[in-house]
Amino acid sequence: MAVANCTLYIKGEQCIAVKTREVTLGDLVTMECIQQNIVSKLKTIKIMKIPSKGQHRYVISVLKIIECIHKEYPNLEIQSMGSPDIIVVYEGNKRQKPVWECCKVVFVCLLSFVGAAFAIMTFNNDSGTSQLFVQIYETFTGKPHEGFSILEATYSIGLTMGILVFFNHFGRHKFTVDPTPIEVEMRLYENDIQTTVIAEQSRKGQEQDVGQTNHNGVYRL
Repeated sequence: MAVANCTLYIKGEQCIAVKTREVTLGDLVTMECIQQNIVSKLKTIKIMKIPSKGQHRYVISVLKIIECIHKEYPNLEIQSMGSPDIIVVYEGNKRQKPVWECCKVVFVCLLSFVGAAFAIMTFNNDSGTSQLFVQIYETFTGKPHEGFSILEATYSIGLTMGILVFFNHFGRHKFTVDPTPIEVEMRLYENDIQTTVIAEQSRKGQEQDVGQTNHNGVYRL
């Protein structure tokens, strides 16, 4: 098939989760070409078969993907617009266990509540917040502090509102369209993990790249 003056654009994310052991090119990258029949054929090409035993996370260089494409279309020009390395994670068909999921949610909520309460109490104790409230109350009212006043009530309400505003959500409701601080930190954490995985597999020679033979029987091309 003639592919003169034809360019294939491919884009792959840094980490891709798959649920089947037979991984095709369409699972790894998105493609665009003026000849759609080329895209349709390339999407069905089997890139790898994940074994039932062993690791379920692999790193594939985009050059290896380009090599596989050139086996089908040697004269096709390819432009890569995405990540130079792709992490493939096999998740399989995970069975949802509602009871276990509920227990984990309750445990995390309880742990977060106790940890946050301990941190707040420790801060208040170190900064002498209770003594400060006593002094403010007696200064403005001229009466002895009785242990609980409007100061403690407004402080508690203000602390709660501040936490909600800072974390930008309550339950599933977000106050603004901006990502929450937790989402930002989780994204940074994921990026660090992906960078480490790529570096480790590259250092150990386990990254699937051009010029390499099949590794652990993973590749079928």
